[in-house]
Amino acid sequence: MLPVLVVVHQATSNPGRVGAILADMGYSLEIRCPALGDPLPTTMAGHSAAVVFGGPMSANDDHHEFIRQELAWIPTVLQAHKPYLGICLGAQLLARCLGAQVAPHPEGIREIGYYPVWPTPMGRAFLPQPLVVYQWHQEGFDLPSGAHLLATGKTFSHQAFCYGPRAYGLQFHPEMTTTLVNHWTTAGADQLTCRGAQSRAHHISRHRLYRQQVEAWLRQFLADWVTTPAAETVWGEFHPHGGPSRPTPSTLRENGWGG
Repeated sequence: MLPVLVVVHQATSNPGRVGAILADMGYSLEIRCPALGDPLPTTMAGHSAAVVFGGPMSANDDHHEFIRQELAWIPTVLQAHKPYLGICLGAQLLARCLGAQVAPHPEGIREIGYYPVWPTPMGRAFLPQPLVVYQWHQEGFDLPSGAHLLATGKTFSHQAFCYGPRAYGLQFHPEMTTTLVNHWTTAGADQLTCRGAQSRAHHISRHRLYRQQVEAWLRQFLADWVTTPAAETVWGEFHPHGGPSRPTPSTLRENGWGG
């Protein structure tokens, strides 16, 4: 099998539980960090899928060359009809690439800790029941035109969306392991006093409580996302005339991304 391309944004980042599950499924991971100068491939011919993880920067940080690079690169994945999974910043980059806005909560509230998300009527196949998931963000995304909202939350209403059959954006962090929770709450301890943030003890206790449920959901989601060869066929059954959510080069160019 071709490797999965993993895009991270810090030298200390790792793909956590997402990477472990993909490895269990037999996929190797090719990790690149554009923020440290790693190039992104000009074609997806050598990769099975792409996962773009989070980071402390904003999807609006156009002064960073690597943010501009990633925004210009995402259409390469969509136009190749390869699976794309964006987590937190990766979801916000996808949303912005598709023409949606990314912005802080209007009241300055953050989600840092464990919070529940609920499936939308269209998202019940994606998320069969409510799930308490890990969050660490101060910005959220609007729903891109042509995308489908799959999960919602109380503070940030847009928690997960799909665009076309194989591109997904998740505001939350299903990749979290105990090691990652310990590291984030130590290295980012100053963030735990922000409005809406939970205490470090709350992070740790809720991780023990909910990690197995999140992992069970994640295993099923990743299996469906990366291995379903008939995704285009299934999509066609629900959208026999194509529909606005199919990513095409022309619509991406209209949003300012892609050649």
